[in-house]
Amino acid sequence: MITITLNDGSKREYSKGTSLKEIAKDISSKLAKNAVVAVFNDELIDLNTPIFHDGQLEILDFSDDRAKEVYRHSSAHVMAQAVKRLWPESKLAIGPPIDKGYYYDFDSNHTFSPDDLNIIEKEMNKIIKENIPFIRKELSKQEAIKFFKECNEDYKVELIEELPEDEVISIYEQSEFVDLCAGPHVPTTGKLKAIKLMNLAGAYWRGDEQRKMLQRIYGTSFPKKEMLDDHLFKLEEAKKRDHRKLGKELGLFVVLEEGPGFPFFLPKGMILRNELEKFWRDEHEKAGYEEIRTPIILNRELWEKSGHWDHYKENMYFTNIDDNDFAIKPMNCPGGILVYKQNLYSYKDLPLRTGEMGLVHRHEKSGVLHGLMRVRAFTQDDAHIFMLPNQIIDEIKAVIDIIDHFYSLFGFPYHVELSTRPEDSMGSDEIWDFAIGSLRQALDEKGIDYKVNEGDGAFYGPKIDFHLQDSLDRTWQCGTIQLDFQFPEKFDLTYVGEDGERHRPVMIHRVVYGSIERFIGILTEHYGGAFPTWLAPVQARILPITDKHHDYAQKVYEELKAEGIRVEVDSRSEKTGYKIREGQLMKIPYLLIVGDKEIESEAVAVRKRKEGDLGAINIKEFKARIKDEIANKTS
Repeated sequence: MITITLNDGSKREYSKGTSLKEIAKDISSKLAKNAVVAVFNDELIDLNTPIFHDGQLEILDFSDDRAKEVYRHSSAHVMAQAVKRLWPESKLAIGPPIDKGYYYDFDSNHTFSPDDLNIIEKEMNKIIKENIPFIRKELSKQEAIKFFKECNEDYKVELIEELPEDEVISIYEQSEFVDLCAGPHVPTTGKLKAIKLMNLAGAYWRGDEQRKMLQRIYGTSFPKKEMLDDHLFKLEEAKKRDHRKLGKELGLFVVLEEGPGFPFFLPKGMILRNELEKFWRDEHEKAGYEEIRTPIILNRELWEKSGHWDHYKENMYFTNIDDNDFAIKPMNCPGGILVYKQNLYSYKDLPLRTGEMGLVHRHEKSGVLHGLMRVRAFTQDDAHIFMLPNQIIDEIKAVIDIIDHFYSLFGFPYHVELSTRPEDSMGSDEIWDFAIGSLRQALDEKGIDYKVNEGDGAFYGPKIDFHLQDSLDRTWQCGTIQLDFQFPEKFDLTYVGEDGERHRPVMIHRVVYGSIERFIGILTEHYGGAFPTWLAPVQARILPITDKHHDYAQKVYEELKAEGIRVEVDSRSEKTGYKIREGQLMKIPYLLIVGDKEIESEAVAVRKRKEGDLGAINIKEFKARIKDEIANKTS
């Protein structure tokens, strides 16, 4: 007998050789029905696997990200099997899961067209209906090479040849279809339910433009049709909300050929930007930060000292001044450090919190530029905290509170990831262990669940990243907290301790928005351009019904403007219905119609963006209402 320990600590006994699928069924028929894959003794493993020794077991359903990857990787195998059935000469390259989907690359004499996607989908559904088991087999390296050579699968052979000689190679069979794969997979093809092939693309083998161009087919899959339908709806909605499209339509920003990757903000975009910056400044002043501004261009010596010259040079822009090398800053940190060095601080002065809306430039390849989401010049809402070692935990927790406050205001749920030491890093093991432990402790004390990304930290320290979720369920990495013991050492930062001696401070690098440009892009898509009233570039538009109502419209305009409300008058000789539709297209929170009745009662007929016609409201009452909405940053 073997003893299986479940997540809740309970134990069950089974005969040796019992499969994980059978164990799941014994625990609960519902659990078995929803099960995708298992974790046994910390290893992700097929449910078909028989178990011969004691261990800790966790059964995962589609709600777990690891299970989603397995589900979609299995879907990629089914797609490849369908393609091989339809076009047997096609050669297989790779087919990994990706965010919310999967793809497979093929080398085929047949040129796939959009019409072929429906044909492949039909074949995939046949394979799913056949309920074929995924069977794992293991081969030696030489056996695997021989097998795939006989199958004429050159790409698989190339992958295997690069593996160590003693490597055990795993393959997965689905009836006549066999693929090189580490696994795991769902138990059978019948486990897959709602599939959809999305689009086609070209892809160089192994991303090398010197190699052959392959044909890539993208797809997605879900365990329920309603989930797939929701996903497809959100994809269509995302197209409508594309910030590049809305940015132009709403007069917020443009990116022009004259400056690829360097966005131009238009007047209405500047209002939005300035409101975000004002909110940032107000909240940071409350939290004890002092604002600074550092130069965009600094000399080579500084960047060599910071490590950027060696670790980040390919992403930087350079210039020469008076026969000396300078760089345009890709980060604000070294400048913030130079500000700290202008004074000698006592332990009583710490923590010192400085913040900067700092413009930085990074050399991004043209192929990855995307509206405001990926640019070459952007403004980071950087802050640097210099502190005593015993202040680390409290300062990290305080930054977490600020980030939570900001994201909650905009309606963003978020998840947290902790990134640890990368290979290309500076500093001793002891310092890194202490830094990582400090971040863990702060997260644990705040009661925050987090995922660990091993080796994904900055070269100078570990970090906490905040991934916010927008209204279309997409995630964006924005806020970050980086704990740094390296820069204070490299720049010889000190403070005078209680003992009268000089000591090293510890440093936190942190952002909330991340990049103000990117955050505006995210907000534009999150709200679909319908910004809350406090952020909206135009908060109210007055619509006089005829020319004779213009004087009253102007009077209302003056009253609202005097209260600091961003208001305009649509005085064109157009029908009121047309003006209303246009105001709605411009996502203006309030449309105020004025005619004879409104003049008589000193009111405005109010149409609110989210609520429709609210009827006539006295001007004083409307002013109080909109001012309260703006002050409290509500809808």
